[in-house]
Amino acid sequence: MIDKIKQWELATIGVLNLDGWDLQPSNEFDCYDAIGYTPKGVKCVIEMKFRNDYYETKMLEVDKYNSLMKLEEYVKIYFVNDAKGNYMFWLDNMIMPTTVWIKAPKTTMWNNQNVSKNVYMLPE
Repeated sequence: MIDKIKQWELATIGVLNLDGWDLQPSNEFDCYDAIGYTPKGVKCVIEMKFRNDYYETKMLEVDKYNSLMKLEEYVKIYFVNDAKGNYMFWLDNMIMPTTVWIKAPKTTMWNNQNVSKNVYMLPE
């Protein structure tokens, strides 16, 4: 599963680069999946999520958001791919909705026990 997600991340980076972006994949320990420049030459980082199912709202963990927002020198982008399309949220100037607590798997990669997670539910 990790290899498949990495392939999707690399494919997304490749497509964006064809559209004027200048992105590179991050290393596995970063809190984002791609780093580089927007088509307008602005430094950015992108966190990517790939979902099999469509949901009208897109979930972003508060801890992930907080980690991204600490990267003050970059524009922060949250990219979601699901069964209906691709969505890009430019987080820097976005008014975030109220957080909610949900029960969800502890990690995406391994189907282990559910834990409570504080998340934003971003509207399309």
